[in-house]
Amino acid sequence: MRISSLNNNVNSIYGKIASGKRIRTGADDAAGLSIATQMKRQGNGLNVAATNIKDSIGAANVQDGALGSINDNLQRIHELSIKASNGLYGKSEKGMIQDEIDQLLKGIEDIAVGTQFNGMQLLDGSMADMNVAANPDGTGMKIQMGNATLKSLGIEGYNVTGKFDIRDIEAAMEKVGNGRGNTGAMTNRMDYSYNYNTGASLESVRSRSRIEDLDVPKAVSDQKKEKLLQDYRMGMMRKKMDNDSLVLKMFGM
Repeated sequence: MRISSLNNNVNSIYGKIASGKRIRTGADDAAGLSIATQMKRQGNGLNVAATNIKDSIGAANVQDGALGSINDNLQRIHELSIKASNGLYGKSEKGMIQDEIDQLLKGIEDIAVGTQFNGMQLLDGSMADMNVAANPDGTGMKIQMGNATLKSLGIEGYNVTGKFDIRDIEAAMEKVGNGRGNTGAMTNRMDYSYNYNTGASLESVRSRSRIEDLDVPKAVSDQKKEKLLQDYRMGMMRKKMDNDSLVLKMFGM
């Protein structure tokens, strides 16, 4: 083996030890580098998808909290409607009850129109579905977004001072409850997908590490062996050169 080749081997081992990588270039292991590159792309895709899912879970939680507040308002309207149904209350008393109901209705509409996540309306019906890119290839799932406006709930203009049907409020409460149930189910599904993606990403990193990373103790041992061989061959070459020089001198050359 030539001295230059030995030097290259030693330098290569030093470089690998310094970087901690067994594969630094395609020359080290072309097939391994190709596999590791694919794994890195897959792992990065899983990480981005996990981030997408986490953001979407945040949006779902915001929606659920808003629907919970709307449900609280509907509960109070339902109580007031039962109260207004009592024959002991006259027009004046019902008017005061309606004043509170009007404020509660306005609160529902404000929540429906004002609930946003990252600048996007969640409960006014403008976003029917939210796509969640939950997979490395950009595909995923759709979250059905709600519509909690008074018109959608069927209680726009609800008024207990005249003829009213308390079942309208009960139907609105059922719709909101179903919306919260759907949101909860989707959140659970996204939690599962998030855990899968993060776990798969971790396994991808481990697999890539087994391909790319250097066995440092073995590399250090190989480096010492290569260095010893280099020193031995250098010594033998110097000895040969000295012997050749001595022979030349003996013949007066």
